[in-house]
Amino acid sequence: MARILIIEDEQDLAGLVDYNLRAAGFETDTANTGAGGLARARAQPPDLVLLDLMLPDVAGSEVLRMLKNDPELKKAAVVIVSAKGQEADRIQGLELGADDYVVKPFSVRELLLRVKAVLRRADAEEGPAAVLGAGDISLDTSRHQVRVKGEEVVLTALEFRLLRTLLERSDRVQTREVLLSDVWGIQAEIHTRTVDTHIKRLREKLGPAGDIIETVRGVGYKLSPP
Repeated sequence: MARILIIEDEQDLAGLVDYNLRAAGFETDTANTGAGGLARARAQPPDLVLLDLMLPDVAGSEVLRMLKNDPELKKAAVVIVSAKGQEADRIQGLELGADDYVVKPFSVRELLLRVKAVLRRADAEEGPAAVLGAGDISLDTSRHQVRVKGEEVVLTALEFRLLRTLLERSDRVQTREVLLSDVWGIQAEIHTRTVDTHIKRLREKLGPAGDIIETVRGVGYKLSPP
């Protein structure tokens, strides 16, 4: 049974989401402030956090950063639930490390489907440990760690999944649509240029080693080992 923490200051909405998650078989906990949510997460680490961005004390983006910087909590999946629905807001949330982004108002059924999809993806990533590599890049799935020439490179959860997907499909062209589906999950409303943005950031973090990620003009991307 997955444990889900709801950090939401709208009590009626939090209650509705809590009720439906429990009815779907999840264990839940709620907090109506960022500080309260962090305290509850540290007391009993969740498998997934539903996080509002506009909280009364601490900005949701800051709560997300703190979750991802905490060694005990960084593996928890995070789904942002926010009224801020512009594409720039969604992209920023994903770049901060969120696993999905749901815009208010939303259908409870859609939210449940997205929660289940994120948890399935997390379970798949917890499969057999493996070390993937190409050129100077080494990716350890069990430690969720990437190194370039032995030096650790810090990636967001999405950047890690993107690199892992490219390494696993080495020398095979991946279209932007395929990457959106397989790396972002059900993020159909996110424009394909999101992939381009993340590839650019990933290359920058990998430095010269990132040159093995090739752009296939008009199609997508391919990782070509030297």
